[in-house]
Amino acid sequence: MDIIRLARVEDAPGIARVHIDSWRTTYKGLVPDDYLANMSYERNAQNRARILSDPGTKARTYVAQDATGRIVGFINGGPERENDPIYKSELYAIYLLEECQGRGLGRRLTQALAEGLLRDGMHAMLVWVLVDNPARHFYEALGGKELRTKPIEIGGVTLEEVAYGWRDISELAKND
Repeated sequence: MDIIRLARVEDAPGIARVHIDSWRTTYKGLVPDDYLANMSYERNAQNRARILSDPGTKARTYVAQDATGRIVGFINGGPERENDPIYKSELYAIYLLEECQGRGLGRRLTQALAEGLLRDGMHAMLVWVLVDNPARHFYEALGGKELRTKPIEIGGVTLEEVAYGWRDISELAKND
């Protein structure tokens, strides 16, 4: 049985593996190949450990762990980063290993984040996702409403992101 729990510093290498492996499967053909090839597990894990060990952070990170204890997914989010007047929180990242998708883990991770954000007094959330991301329907299925788009530069290429928003994340926090 998969479990969802708050991430710990020692989870940083597993989170880094999920992050990079997911980018390499999800964004192949969207993001330059050399950018994907040059992503570093070690550097990513160091950044994750720094964030997870920061006592002053307002960000929350949760992991999905399979029955063997392996981290197979994660989500993190916290205060919205561009001073949006309505959406005060942001889902920064959610990734699952390709072989673990379609099992409800993404929904359960999102639920855990929404619960945490609500406890922190944040009730509206947005997420930025690449327009060409094949998994963007996930946010639509969770009730996210398309808000706006903006350009983003990744690996020397300009891509387009779309924001999805939820004005009331209490529905996301409900356990189905």
